[in-house]
Amino acid sequence: MTSTLDDQPDPVRGVHPIRLRRVMAHLILEPHLSLIDCGYRGDGIRIEAAIAEQGRSMADLARVVCTHGHPDHAGSAQELAQAGVRILIHPADAEQLKVGWRDALLRPSRGRIFAAMTPEPQEIVAINDGETLPILGGLEVIHTPGHTPGSVCLYGARDRVLFVGDTLQRRWGRVSHASRLYSDDATVARAAVKRLAALDVETIVFSHYPALREDAAATLARLAADD
Repeated sequence: MTSTLDDQPDPVRGVHPIRLRRVMAHLILEPHLSLIDCGYRGDGIRIEAAIAEQGRSMADLARVVCTHGHPDHAGSAQELAQAGVRILIHPADAEQLKVGWRDALLRPSRGRIFAAMTPEPQEIVAINDGETLPILGGLEVIHTPGHTPGSVCLYGARDRVLFVGDTLQRRWGRVSHASRLYSDDATVARAAVKRLAALDVETIVFSHYPALREDAAATLARLAADD
């Protein structure tokens, strides 16, 4: 959930970053718009304005894909769902979002507190490991639990692009594993990254840091080799 955002150029063709509060969402500019992550509660108005700047409207937004259920990535999902947008999230995080403040305070944990901070959408579309979404020529869902139980990365083979949410971070220019401070299980998160090294990746897109275009595949291989 930490953030070191600067103004970012489009990481790949057809992907437009939207700077929200302390996080970057990514708008996929296709006939049917898609959005990867959606910021905090109340960020719907910022998303609508960003879409309008592209000469489009909210009626064109077909879906929001949440990389995980933390409040800075799925916080406005409820309001967007109420506007008729389909919300896609891994079922493990959809289940965690059912935790309310009373439950979180009775049995507090980092993950339960974050879940209570994120308004639960009334309806979600479950996305599972290995599923291919009709975005950017096919975005593969890769379940990378640990930061949250349902954290996912999204891989587009056509553009050799990997959206990592908070599964990876890029602090002070160096790519590393998910933050221990904000993760449910940092050990599980580190192990999940090993799957990413097998992908043919040219660009890694983060949620809180500038995209990485140099030595992306080698970077993933280094992280996968970490014990």
